[in-house]
Amino acid sequence: MEQYAVEMIDLNNIKNKDITVSVPGSKSITNRALLLAVLARGKSVLTGVLFSDDSRYFMQCVQALGFEVFADEGAGTVTVVGDAEKIPKQKAKIYVGSAGTAARFLTALLGLSEGEYFLDASEQMKKRPMAPLLSGLRELGAEIICGGQEGHFPFTVKSAGIKKREISVNIDDSSQFLSALLISCCRGGADFTIHVKGSHGMAYIDMTSRMMREFGVRALCSKENGEISYFVPGGQSYQGRNYAVEPDVSAACYFYAMAMLLGIRIRVAGVKMDTVQGDIAFLQVLERMGGTVKETGEGIILAGPVGGRLRGVEADMHAFSDQALTLAALAPFADTPTVITGIRHIRGQECDRIAAICTELKRLGVFCEELADGVRIDPARSCIHGGTVHTYDDHRVAMSFSLVGLRVPDVVIDNPDCCRKTFEDYFDVFGSVCREMKR
Repeated sequence: MEQYAVEMIDLNNIKNKDITVSVPGSKSITNRALLLAVLARGKSVLTGVLFSDDSRYFMQCVQALGFEVFADEGAGTVTVVGDAEKIPKQKAKIYVGSAGTAARFLTALLGLSEGEYFLDASEQMKKRPMAPLLSGLRELGAEIICGGQEGHFPFTVKSAGIKKREISVNIDDSSQFLSALLISCCRGGADFTIHVKGSHGMAYIDMTSRMMREFGVRALCSKENGEISYFVPGGQSYQGRNYAVEPDVSAACYFYAMAMLLGIRIRVAGVKMDTVQGDIAFLQVLERMGGTVKETGEGIILAGPVGGRLRGVEADMHAFSDQALTLAALAPFADTPTVITGIRHIRGQECDRIAAICTELKRLGVFCEELADGVRIDPARSCIHGGTVHTYDDHRVAMSFSLVGLRVPDVVIDNPDCCRKTFEDYFDVFGSVCREMKR
């Protein structure tokens, strides 16, 4: 599919106002569970797994390293036979594609193990930051030889195991650097301490710590004089287990945003308030914009305001920045300006997402100012109209801007297939919800 033409919805012609949507498993949980299962003693069976480009690259990589991984996409399950002591192949080549989680997690695993490995990535991933993680692994004794630009893919990792038991890591660019080291640092069997610089994405670190504990390893967090450290006691190892992956809250948020724009009620099956996923905080922003949230045993329901009349908000989204694009897509339909801050780091993700927000909103006639760490969107100074949205091969740009077309005619999403990264049938589900509303 080269383009997707969004069908505008007539707010006066919505037949069905209660809709239930199912979304895939969480990407963040799927990839963490895969790595934890690889590092565990014995067999793990993962259910509710996300199958997408990112998770398939992850599975292909661990198979290339010699681990036994059996996937059943029809059943949504993956069986992994882990090895708590070593990587089966001490020499291998792996390709992580554009999967940032696989890139960071597997680099840390290889740098903390024994062997020689060549890692390559897509052109998109080659532009994304890796230097803080590579620097930390070098400090721990690994030799890393970059084949192109220093601090970026591709590179060779040569390691004889962990030489130090205490390091610092900067997570201003990505919390995945810390998650990667936390998960794999128990490989050496001794105590390990990580001092954290920066505070970006701590909700994802909480997810990592909780999942580590569920697989049998404790990571203890301490805060002193404003500094955060993690201590992983030695002598621990992950244990194979059956593990259910939660539905992806990031994906669910696009449908909750749809409810906001159309003034309808949407339930996303299986989504719960006590999720480990930080994007659940986005529902609080939607409540401030006029939505009503209700938790049920079958999943959270969000009811949008009557007629899709939204209130503008100011939101610091550093803890759930994947939804910055979603909020930016809602902002043109609010009654007052919306200011999004705390998202400086999203300039280094699949694309410069701050620049993408401003460029694509302006393309559609929306007034948008680029701030140092965010954006300001003013509906009163806008004259919104249709147009073709460029997606920069970024799944979140494609999914977020599809929402604009629900209220504006002639919005076309270029390269919708980029959603294969995390939600490969997004536009099928999106279209089915639109059809359901008119029945």
